[in-house]
Amino acid sequence: MYKLLAGLKSYLKWQDIQTDSTIFRLHNSFTTVLLLTCSLIITATQYVGHPISCIVNGIPTHVVNTFCWIHSTFTMPDAFRRQVGREVAHPGVANDFDEEDAKKYYTYYQWVCFVLFFQAIACYTPKFLWDKFEGGLMRMIVMGLNITICTTEEKYAKKEALLDYLSKHIKRHKMYALRYWLCEVLCFVNIIVQMYIMNRFFDGEFLSYGTRIMQLSDVPQEQRFDPMVYVFPRVTKCIFHKYGSSGSLQKHDSLCILPLNIVNEKTYVFIWFWYMILLFLLAGLIVFRAVIILMPNFRPRLLHARNRMISLETCRILSERLDIGDWWLIYMLGCNLDPMIYKEVMNEFSKDLEPSANK
Repeated sequence: MYKLLAGLKSYLKWQDIQTDSTIFRLHNSFTTVLLLTCSLIITATQYVGHPISCIVNGIPTHVVNTFCWIHSTFTMPDAFRRQVGREVAHPGVANDFDEEDAKKYYTYYQWVCFVLFFQAIACYTPKFLWDKFEGGLMRMIVMGLNITICTTEEKYAKKEALLDYLSKHIKRHKMYALRYWLCEVLCFVNIIVQMYIMNRFFDGEFLSYGTRIMQLSDVPQEQRFDPMVYVFPRVTKCIFHKYGSSGSLQKHDSLCILPLNIVNEKTYVFIWFWYMILLFLLAGLIVFRAVIILMPNFRPRLLHARNRMISLETCRILSERLDIGDWWLIYMLGCNLDPMIYKEVMNEFSKDLEPSANK
């Protein structure tokens, strides 16, 4: 298991060529590794350890454990508010459960590791699509100018090649920018869809899971209704039916301990808070992209903020003469070129774009 987890470190390595934003990488790389790690830990606990242990008389323990694991267990929601040790044996576990509607069944725990795995795939999908769309363009035009260890002649030749590319491919990068921004929107949609699916997966308990946990600090200890124990109970009940020696139907009421839910509850607390953070970050990022697209006057200042050594006037010329796709390309070049080289390239490129230079 350690080797499997160590293999995930490669997804978090810093890339020498950046074609995306930090928030984009948080969604695609960090979240993917987080979900895969949780999936591996829960899988190991589930299939190597003992995810369920049931107490029952007259039936082999392994039979009841297997049956209750496959067919689910249940609690009584109204029993969670009763006093443990006096009214009930454990939170949610009582004897007055004759009415079927009074039971809350738990069928999710067999599927948690698989759901987390598919969530990780969904989070990685925008990066996979963007890598296909990008096609290594940024690496090709940078040509090693992100480091300064090269001869003067080599640096000059690469700068000229970069300027030649920029000059000959004006107004050809709209789809480059559009595809990237659509991948960012896909990240936002993915988080919303995943939260909706998780809410359905946990019978409508996930969306308010984190807020209810935060509200516990304001509730007196004797009045607390722990949402973690309600969504991920440690002790549940299970009914096993069999035929007796005379052919009569016998009902065996068993008490089941679910140690796996201790891992599940901590996992989903972290996932809830992390997804909420991602949701707000991605929403802010999309608003920021909309400002870039809809407010051209904002672009020169943004380009100037990328490299303060470039004058605001140069940034204004670049922003006015280039369309949004070309502007986005040179903006991202600022992440990948040595600052001095980037300044020289942008200054020369802006001169090439001036009307007098084209006469």
